[in-house]
Amino acid sequence: MDTYGIMRAFADSWFLIAMFAFFVGAALFAFRPGSNKIHKDIANIPFRHEDKPAGDRD
Repeated sequence: MDTYGIMRAFADSWFLIAMFAFFVGAALFAFRPGSNKIHKDIANIPFRHEDKPAGDRD
């Protein structure tokens, strides 16, 4: 088997499984129960200085 054939067989089987596992892991990490507070804090970054302009050292 040539190099292309070996890489193609690897990509069609094991790499596909690895990428799917990475996707599922990333989704579980993003939607884990304890991350709600962090996501809300990050979402409110643009609204932190509504009463005054942001300073240079903020």
